[in-house]
Amino acid sequence: MTHMLLLYCLVFLLPTESCRTLCQVANKSKEMSPRPQGVCDGVCVDNSHCSQPCPPDSQGNMGFLCRQKKWHKITETCQTLNAFNIFETNLYSIQPLGGNTKVDEYARKPETITDRLMQTCPKDLSCVIRNIRQSPRIPGNIAVIVQLLHNISTVLLTDVDVAKMKSYSIMANHILNSKSISNWTFIPDRNSSCVLLHSVNSFARKLFINKYPIDISDVFIHTMGTAISPDNTGKNFSFSMRVNDTSSEITGQVLISRDELRKVPAPSQAISIAFPTLGAILKASFLENVTVNGLVLSVILPKELKRISLIFEKINKSEEKRTQCVGWHSLESRWDQQACQIIQENSQQAVCKCRPSKLFTSFSILMSPHILESPILTYITYIGLGISICSLILCLSIEALVWGQVTKTEISYLRHICIANVAATLLMADVWFVVASFLSGPVTHHSGCVAATFFVHFFYLSVFFWMLAKALLILYGILIVFHTLPKSVLVAALFSIGYGCPLVIAAITVAATEPSKGYLRPEACWLNWDMTKALLAFVVPALAIVVVNLVTVTLVIVKTQRPAIGSSMFQEVRAIVRISKNIAILTPLLGLTWGFGIAMVVDDSNLAFHIIFSVLNAFQGFFILVFGTILDPKIREALKGRVTSAKWISRISENLSTDFSGHPTKGPS
Repeated sequence: MTHMLLLYCLVFLLPTESCRTLCQVANKSKEMSPRPQGVCDGVCVDNSHCSQPCPPDSQGNMGFLCRQKKWHKITETCQTLNAFNIFETNLYSIQPLGGNTKVDEYARKPETITDRLMQTCPKDLSCVIRNIRQSPRIPGNIAVIVQLLHNISTVLLTDVDVAKMKSYSIMANHILNSKSISNWTFIPDRNSSCVLLHSVNSFARKLFINKYPIDISDVFIHTMGTAISPDNTGKNFSFSMRVNDTSSEITGQVLISRDELRKVPAPSQAISIAFPTLGAILKASFLENVTVNGLVLSVILPKELKRISLIFEKINKSEEKRTQCVGWHSLESRWDQQACQIIQENSQQAVCKCRPSKLFTSFSILMSPHILESPILTYITYIGLGISICSLILCLSIEALVWGQVTKTEISYLRHICIANVAATLLMADVWFVVASFLSGPVTHHSGCVAATFFVHFFYLSVFFWMLAKALLILYGILIVFHTLPKSVLVAALFSIGYGCPLVIAAITVAATEPSKGYLRPEACWLNWDMTKALLAFVVPALAIVVVNLVTVTLVIVKTQRPAIGSSMFQEVRAIVRISKNIAILTPLLGLTWGFGIAMVVDDSNLAFHIIFSVLNAFQGFFILVFGTILDPKIREALKGRVTSAKWISRISENLSTDFSGHPTKGPS
């Protein structure tokens, strides 16, 4: 009887006590409830960071960055999956009352998910499928599944059969879902998408194919494989998949020619995997602005196969966008144009010829944004640059020729130093611009593009800062007596402004943006706009200098309305007026040029903006020759003097030569 009473107490009182305890804990948690998720305490100061715990049903944290007085989530490690709840079987099996309580042996061992998976269901890896499918696609869970797939591909060295491949594909399919793409951006390890691609390709490489082809199709990953031999007339894999729930299907094909198949040994196999969403996931992970415009197709082939053809249907069928055939560089984690070449293209599809290798296993097509192809732009740019470079060389030659005649006063000397350096820096900028244009883009020549962009940025900035130096020279001449500072100090100041300031700006720009791959535009060797706004490091200083120069010219007009003719400063005032005229003409031209450059960034599809910018930019050297040198009366006078002197010397030489030949000297008789 006593035993029965004790049993009833255990059955009824213990749950009651447990309920009371749980209620107390719940009430206490209400009193100490944390702040709302996704909200950081404290003042939001730009570039400050804060961390926030994940919701109660998950573990991990969320990282926030303050931008423009608002908190923005940048990382998240919230996860619900772990080594215990990812498996279908219960971790702790509780025996009935009176029996022995047996704790699952895995609860006592610090084993990884992969270790337990290999022990629990090594034949088909299916014991984690149900819980993975039911798990939310939050960043922490995605990272857990990526790591699991990576570990599986590493642990299993051989003997991958169709059953294992199906389970593996189901796991990968869950995190490749189009609804999960935005969550990839918050995973702290930016290489997670690369790890996934490499892991799937590595696992498929170990797949053994018998005489029957395999076809494992999921919504967001599709694997096909077949045996191949030199006797085959050709092989192809055809895929048709949806990019998301609302889009229509797009197709992709892998074609292996008969000539290539003759190179393979007899017992060989070919495997291809198609991913409709992986391109967008790679873009989200690396925050790049290059858009994948077709399926990502991976191929696992014998090393003897050197060439394959790939046909990609375009997702975006716009004819204004340039298409590039690319391969994924597995070591450098980037799309590389050197792996493929485009054979044929129309608005619907692109045909690529690619070279598979250990480095290049996955291929696709890129849609380069903000590209407006026009032969008119190409002709204007190169013809204009040729004229500009020749004009600048002529400008510097004229300056060297008349230097002694036009630099007799201090103000003239300083003025011509500015003119010569404006011409020299623009000449170097044009040369580096040509170098940059011959590079095919940052995807192929990244280091060369970084160097070319740095020098183009530096020298174009130098052009503007030397124009600023001329404006400051005017202000110094108007507001302060010129002879208060030695000439050497003024020259040093001019060179510090003309070269020092641009060097600092260009160096800070590349140092701040290149580590995160935000220095270059994806499609060209020039400063990035969409990702880091690095282009502002050129636009803001340039347009600020335009404003300063125009204000300076206005001040000169006000100050020199009634100059004192008899003043000893009359010559210097006239020199200042000449500089002002030069700035008044060149500054609007330079400012207008880069004003249209900004308009191109805002409205990239406008061909008129491109043409106007190309004309103004390409002919800047010609403008400097005309308005900075040829129209200067002092330079024309000096040139006229040099020409007259040259004619006079030539005439004297002719006369002496005639006299000598016409009246020979007679010797003694």
